Amino acid sequence: MSDYPGPGGEQDAVQPPPGQPYPQSAPTQINPQINPPPWQDQQQGQQQQYGQQPPPGFPQAPPIPAGYGYGQPGGQPVPAGMYLDQESGLMLPQGTVLASPGRRIGAFFLAIPLVIITLGIGYVVWGLIVWGNGQTPALQVLGMRCFRPETNRVAGFWWMALREIVGRILEGILSIITELISLILMLTRPDRKTLHDLVAGTVVLHDPNKVLAQ
Repeated sequence: MSDYPGPGGEQDAVQPPPGQPYPQSAPTQINPQINPPPWQDQQQGQQQQYGQQPPPGFPQAPPIPAGYGYGQPGGQPVPAGMYLDQESGLMLPQGTVLASPGRRIGAFFLAIPLVIITLGIGYVVWGLIVWGNGQTPALQVLGMRCFRPETNRVAGFWWMALREIVGRILEGILSIITELISLILMLTRPDRKTLHDLVAGTVVLHDPNKVLAQ
């Protein structure tokens, strides 16, 4: 066949001699140094992307401070001298625990003979003195103290006044009904708060070693 274009301007294909097969193209061989495979370039690009340093002008993330970990509320570190109460989820001072329902009920009934013995007025004066320590006369006798988890401090005089005046008035609005509601709250809530505790944001702790008095 001729290699020159034909009458129609088309070039005839070169035909092999009779009896010989068409030549096959040699298989493409990949030389890692001369002709690296395409996936090698992709892997190197990914490695550079993952291992690259942040561009200038962007500060690196600060290291995580010690004290963070699982089991801490909101990822916040537990302050020194405190511990996380698993039942209530509150941070409480070491050496104290949430007062048991039995001890709380005992304080309620203990207040009755204390009022009689002190002729009422003595109980009021006694209460005004110990409110500054987060206590009532009955709580003081049974080794308990009111604590405010929001500030991690013992309830002061005015918080105790709010608890014992406004809270008690709220509990007595419907007499036995609101008293029963307050008791049910204390028995069912994990933090054992009554109505007057909810008013002042307090929890009652058993402090046998007087840790909170220091």
